[in-house]
Amino acid sequence: MTDKKTIVQFTVLTFCIAYLVSGTLIALGPFGYSVHNWVYSLQQLAMNVPFAIYILSPAIASYIVLKKNNKIAGFKEWLKTVFYAKNKLSLYLFVVGGLTLYFLIHLAVSGRFEMGLPFYTFFLSLPGNLIIGGLEEAGWMYILQPGLYKKYGFVLSSIFAAFIWTLWHIPLFFIPGTNHGEGLINFGMFAVQLLSFRFFNGAIYTISGKGRVFMCVLFHTMFNAASPIFGGMTKTWAGTIAANAAIILVSIATVVIYGKMNRQTVYWITIGKE
Repeated sequence: MTDKKTIVQFTVLTFCIAYLVSGTLIALGPFGYSVHNWVYSLQQLAMNVPFAIYILSPAIASYIVLKKNNKIAGFKEWLKTVFYAKNKLSLYLFVVGGLTLYFLIHLAVSGRFEMGLPFYTFFLSLPGNLIIGGLEEAGWMYILQPGLYKKYGFVLSSIFAAFIWTLWHIPLFFIPGTNHGEGLINFGMFAVQLLSFRFFNGAIYTISGKGRVFMCVLFHTMFNAASPIFGGMTKTWAGTIAANAAIILVSIATVVIYGKMNRQTVYWITIGKE
């Protein structure tokens, strides 16, 4: 079980790695540093390595802290937990359904139907988005959010985790070459999305058995792969509010229904229940 010490150590180490690396990359921007979304040379690959370390900082911190506190025996056990894919088909359908609902509502409300990239790029980019995105959940959903849930309940743990996640993302808006490298122009919409996705990841984690993070890794990976395809359609405030509100409501309803069906107590806003 995740205790307060583990949560604090994980959060501090994650931010130390992330801010040290990203700060260096931002400083190198005026000297020609840039992230490359599609790699065509060894030089571009080498330039992406430090950026990958920033993105992987939650996963790196997760393993180091869990090993240090004897929560896992070694790297093999950590990998086995993170990539435990033997889940019910209904869980996979829930993940795909959440993604579909999110983008469909965005499209319906915004009325913008242009595609940024061909759809086949979704499949080509899945491996890269597993590393640059999906594996974040090896920290957020292995340690942080489940630990917060134990003390604060489903709603507050989702909100607190979203706040921490948002702070962690800020450097992403200043590193040259990233999908958010234009600065904080669309940061408000992005923050709303982060909040709803922490609710949805919390719901995924709850119905997948509390202890398995792979479904959260999968959701994050698939969303990052789909975003460049539909990104041009999701940059309106009306669509942002509608789509993300729907995701939060679906998340809460899912946890309620799951709790009733399995006769489990759902802790919503509980301070110090342990």
